[in-house]
Amino acid sequence: MVIDTLDNLKRYENLSPLFKKVVEFCKENDLTKLENGKHEIDGADLFVNITDARGRDMMEAVIETHIKMIDIQIPLSGDETFGYTPLENLPEAEYNEQKDITKYEGPAESYITCHPGMFAIFFPEDGHAPCISTEPTIHKAIFKLKDI
Repeated sequence: MVIDTLDNLKRYENLSPLFKKVVEFCKENDLTKLENGKHEIDGADLFVNITDARGRDMMEAVIETHIKMIDIQIPLSGDETFGYTPLENLPEAEYNEQKDITKYEGPAESYITCHPGMFAIFFPEDGHAPCISTEPTIHKAIFKLKDI
């Protein structure tokens, strides 16, 4: 898991060739002005979902992991808290291959809050519970990158 500011996103370009494309996309587009929905950047290997997600409290937020994809989550309208539990500390659970997601019940081990202008990167080994907020709706960008 990585938490940082968008000003530093370029520092992570060496993690994967797809990270460089995320940086370029963010430079060329105002994420706050993109229409809600899926925007393909490099086919199924890299896309961004712009969405209005329902804000949840810590107890109703669901921890999730992904096997094939890396998430870069960026709150656009207000603060968003993420729960975090390493995959190795999560119980066995059913994986949905079609949606590339495993969901886990229960609270996360720790929490971090991102403000607009920040991002969180979640790798396949990072259990994360997104959308924790006191706001009823969170406008956000979720980049999905194939884990190469």
